Amino acid sequence: MAVSKNPETLAPDQEPSKASDLRRRLASSAVPDSSSRTSSSITESWTTALGEDSGAGAVRIGDPKDQIGEANDIGEKKKACLGDRVGRDEVPVGFVDRPSAPVHVRAVESPLSSDTIFQQSHAGLFNLCVVVLIAVNSRLIIENLMKYGLLIGSGFFFSSRLLRDWPLLICSLTLPVFPLGAYMVEKLAYKKFISEPVVVSLHVILVIGTIMYPVFIILRCDSTVLSGLNLMLFASSICLKLVSYAHANYDLRSSSNSIDKGIHKSQGVSFKSLVYFIMAPTLCYQPSYPQTICIRKGWVICQLVKLVIFTGVMGFIIEQYIDPIIKNSQHPLKGNVLYAMERVLKLSIPTLYVWLCLFYCTFHLWLNILAELLHFGDREFYKDWWNAKTIEEYWRMWNMPVHKWMLRHVYLPCIRNGIPKGVAMVISFFISAIFHELCIGIPCHIFKLWAFMGIMFQVPLVILTKYLQNKFKNAMVGNMVFWFFFSIYGQPMCVLLYYHDVMNRKVGTE
Repeated sequence: MAVSKNPETLAPDQEPSKASDLRRRLASSAVPDSSSRTSSSITESWTTALGEDSGAGAVRIGDPKDQIGEANDIGEKKKACLGDRVGRDEVPVGFVDRPSAPVHVRAVESPLSSDTIFQQSHAGLFNLCVVVLIAVNSRLIIENLMKYGLLIGSGFFFSSRLLRDWPLLICSLTLPVFPLGAYMVEKLAYKKFISEPVVVSLHVILVIGTIMYPVFIILRCDSTVLSGLNLMLFASSICLKLVSYAHANYDLRSSSNSIDKGIHKSQGVSFKSLVYFIMAPTLCYQPSYPQTICIRKGWVICQLVKLVIFTGVMGFIIEQYIDPIIKNSQHPLKGNVLYAMERVLKLSIPTLYVWLCLFYCTFHLWLNILAELLHFGDREFYKDWWNAKTIEEYWRMWNMPVHKWMLRHVYLPCIRNGIPKGVAMVISFFISAIFHELCIGIPCHIFKLWAFMGIMFQVPLVILTKYLQNKFKNAMVGNMVFWFFFSIYGQPMCVLLYYHDVMNRKVGTE
């Protein structure tokens, strides 16, 4: 039987006279009210679609030529091939609920087909993945506790070795002497007591001293890795702040002495602005910052509670998962390759969790708490780096304070001096690699440049991911490559390399 849009279309074996009677009955079924004209017009269009001449008795649904013509007008040839049939809303009033009413009235793609899969909402599947992730990790936690027990001891909260790190505490308390020296240099420069070459030389000495002072203290003391890491991170932030302070004030002095007075107006140096800058969650100096009105005390307490909770989660993962895995492993560059790959993959998930918790605690919780207490208004400490399509996008979005500093004081000055963009990018990665090596290698007392080479390896990865993005025109490909190289392979490999080198150094010293 031929399918028709009329819910009561007769089969080919029925008589044409009965079809005519049916058309007359449809035409006279309109109710004489305000909507009678609409119902009559719908009925007429419905009966017209049946066709006056059914040929061999089959009822036609529209003219294919008209369908192709309409599809060409909107540039959709596929819609013309599929046949964009009349929808159910065009069925005559009173016939949509009949048993013979058509249910297949237009061509529709399946929701998971290649043409429509990215037009659908996948919120339910996302919720399923979250539920499965929670279930799988809960099982792994229970299995780990049943197999090894609770590995966290009293030394997790307080260790007697921390008492031996008092020279690092003294060092961190005396580091503000270098910003004070930078303030005195700028004060003399604004009063023109010293020349610009002398100003630059003094700032270089202060910047180098800010880094070399804690390096000397850490290397002289047998401190814990965590204490040395915290001191180097603090010293590195002070160092970057001093570079920005010197560079910005040099530009302000130059603009105040230039002919065009409208670019900047020299405001002199303020000790209050320097103190605020050293404490503020930014690495770029400027005389004033956007400010908030009040401090939300309840919000600050909530963020502090979250900070304590996620710090505990990090410690639990490190003590319960990462530490046993790396203790039962061998150096990744020695021995069986398949065994090393298995260790790296097994270590990748807990290190990824720790890294995500570290990011959340540092860039979202701690920096926002500091900004709230200091009324600091600009709180764009990160962007949606998890959607990065290339390695270059990731480095531009995940650490906005460092990115803004690098852009303002390294990359753009290189461009203004005629250096090509590619070379400027390599210089930026080179400076970043030096600081990564200082912050990781010095506390570990290891000088094999693993962190330095890991950051410099990002340069070819930037080129690779950009090539894949241009080739496939698909954001998902570049994002998956980024997650694999950075989280699944890169971080676990660095952890294994540094751990075994640290253990070998301790065995050698003993």
